Formats: sequence, structure tokens, C-alpha cells
Amino acid sequence: MALRLCSRVLRDSCLVSRLLLGTTRQESATWFLTAGSAVCSRGRRNGFIFTPACFITSDAFLKRLMKGKAVEADGSSYRLPASVLPDSAEQLSLLMRHPDQPENAKVLKVALIGAPNAGKSTLSNQLLGKKVFAVSKKVHTTRSRAVGVLTEEDTQIILLDTPGLTTVSKVKRHNLEKALLEDPWNTVKEADIVVVLVDVSDRWMCGRLDFEVLKCLAQHTDIPAILVLNKVDLLKTKDRLLDITAELTCGVVNGRKLRVRTVIKPPKAEKRSERQPEPSPDEDTAGLEGDADPSSALSREQLKALRSQQGWAHFKDVFMLSSLDKEDVDTLKNYFMVAAKPGSWQYHSEVLTDQTPEQICTNTIREKLLENLPQEVPYSITQSIELWDDGENGELDISVKLYTKKDTHMGMVIGPGGQMVGRIAQEAGEDLSRVFLRDVRLKLTAKLKV
Repeated sequence: MALRLCSRVLRDSCLVSRLLLGTTRQESATWFLTAGSAVCSRGRRNGFIFTPACFITSDAFLKRLMKGKAVEADGSSYRLPASVLPDSAEQLSLLMRHPDQPENAKVLKVALIGAPNAGKSTLSNQLLGKKVFAVSKKVHTTRSRAVGVLTEEDTQIILLDTPGLTTVSKVKRHNLEKALLEDPWNTVKEADIVVVLVDVSDRWMCGRLDFEVLKCLAQHTDIPAILVLNKVDLLKTKDRLLDITAELTCGVVNGRKLRVRTVIKPPKAEKRSERQPEPSPDEDTAGLEGDADPSSALSREQLKALRSQQGWAHFKDVFMLSSLDKEDVDTLKNYFMVAAKPGSWQYHSEVLTDQTPEQICTNTIREKLLENLPQEVPYSITQSIELWDDGENGELDISVKLYTKKDTHMGMVIGPGGQMVGRIAQEAGEDLSRVFLRDVRLKLTAKLKV
């Protein structure tokens, strides 16, 4: 078996000397990592152009994947992403419709898990081809599990987007919803494959898997898991990718040991020491008690052993990508399509998500609040939909009231001359128009909650 590693555009000379073992800068390369050695297939184009990153652990699987790409290139039909119906009753009716599956239907349930802000919702949106999940640079943007449905030809991929894994102590400290604790764990139980996302641009966290992620994987060893190293476009030193891979997989992928020889070590690497974050006392105690999952089947000894681990040695495949890059995401999507098994569809092909239009609206507004307001302010704001009606010219009129806990917070939401609340309404309205495929007139007002 061979492990195929393809990465993004890599032009770092130190990385070249390390990975290509003498390949000149005038050649392009596609890498195949085997259990103990590395070989390189060379092209003739200038620069190092790597196709979207992934490890493929089986030659047969690789052939199936490439065959699928060839069929797509031949012009087979592609099902455009559906939209979300702006009427709750119609959306519910669509969700209740009998799946219009063809003969030989295939299905795959994919659970996306990871630490907060790893990029799970961004990746889900890209896979779906439409933004239906809220995305923000701040943590805990996703507050409960949601389903995205990708249907192409005879295959349906069900994406189970989950909140970032967290602990009881953090939920209590920040007054977060209980769903942040329960949803990721419950979602993994019903998945056919688990995708673990890691933000490689986070220099303090990319060197080891989040402890809650390790606990989740340890409790569900019967479910195949793949590792996705996300945000590689933000990683300045691309030579770190292989180091991160070795650390997070314990040097093992699909039961095969990985070995990458270093020919020329970058000067900075000799002085660099990778600092690992130390858990705070309350997190350490909480982790050993297994409090993030009330039904934890792990013993105290198992939890203690996990605490000493950096990675997980049972990943079937590893992908390196930027969830903002369509070509990268298409590679992962093709992987899911090939991995799908014969089975009945769960949804009609026109379904894009199981969220109600009101949920999408409030989640979109919360995204804009998180993006535009400082620190803890957006986390304390609650919403109430006051109006949801069709306009005279086919537009959708929505009015939402924002409740704040402090006068100062309300002042921040409104902004000088109402500029801030106006900008939030405009940005959220534009996003909703793209989801509902209709003009949306969104009005936001703020009120102090008493």
C-alpha cells in the first residue's frame, strides 16, 4: 500500500531541500509516502505545484477515486446545491418528503469534530456549495448540531456539523448552552466516519490533539476516523506539515508507520522548541473525571493515559487543505463519495439542511454580532423574531429584536448614529438572500433586557 501526499503550493527552499531530496526548483512533484520510504514523481512545469493534500492509504482506493474524477471530467450530470425554503411549513414539508433515491443508492454520514474554531462549519459550507452554517473567527459560533445534505447522482453525504468539543467547567464559566457538551458526543455515535479537524495555523495547539477529541475517539474506536489539517494556507513554514502529521498520528496512518528523512535541516529548526500548552488545573481535573461526556465509558486510568498522548495512532487517512480552497475541498468531497456505502438515503435530494429558516436567520445574525462586536458582548445577546412576512414584490421582510444585558452593550450594538446595527443588518440580510434565493429586508432593533 502507498500513502499519497499531495499538498498546496510549496515554495519554501528549506522545505524543498528537506522533502524533495535534491529535486530542483524547476520541477514539480507529487509525493508518495510508503511505510519507511519516500519517492517522488516529477513533472516539467516550473515551481512546485501540488494537488490538494491527502493521504490515500490504498492503491485500490486511489484507483477508484481517480476513476471517479475521470467520470466527472467526462461531463456526467452534477446536481446543483439546493436552497433553503424561507417558509417554515414548506421547509418542514420538504424534510418530510420521501427520499427520491435511485437504484443502487449510496449514503455516508460524516461527523465533523474538533476543538472550537478549527473550521468545521467553514468546511461544511464549502462541501455543500452554499453557506448555511454560521462562521466566525470567535469560538463557539456553532451552538448546536446541524445537518447539511450533499446529494450528487446516486450518492448522499450527510454532514453532521457539531459545536467545538469543550468541558463542563468552560460551559459553566461562560454560561454556554448544554448542547455544546452533548451534541458532539451524540453525533459521533451515528456517524459512518469521523473527521477530526485541526487548525495548523494555531502554533500552540497544532502539536497535539485536543484532549476532548482524544476522549471522543477513544470511546468510538469502531468508527473510522480521518485527520484533516486545516488552514494550511495560513501556515508560514510549510515544512511543519509533516512534523504536525507525525505528531498527531503518532507516526502511524492506517496501521502503517510513517518515516520522512530529513536531508537538510532548516537553520531555525535547530533552535526552535515546540512549546505545548499546559492544561489549567480545572481542565486537568475535569478531563480525568470525564465530565464532558456524562456517559463516558473510559476509566480514570484510560483518561490518564490519554492525557499523556499527543495524537491518535488509528487514523485511516490524513488530508492537508484550506477549507477556503474549492480544489482542496473537492478532493475531500470525492473521498467521501468513493467511501459511501450502499444504503437508503435519509433525505430528499432537494434538502440542503435540516435547519429551519428561522434558525438560519438567528445563526447568521449571531455570526455578524460575533464578527462586529468586541469580546464577550455578542455572547450575552439574545434574539427574538418579531416579523417574518412576504413583501409585496416577493421580497422577505424580517424584523428581529436584540436583547442586551447592559446599557453599554446596547450602545455598542447600536453604534454611533445607528451605524453598527445597520451594518450588521445589511451583512446578515445579504447572506440570507443568498441562502433563500430571495431579496431579504432585515430590520434589527436593540432593547435592554430587564
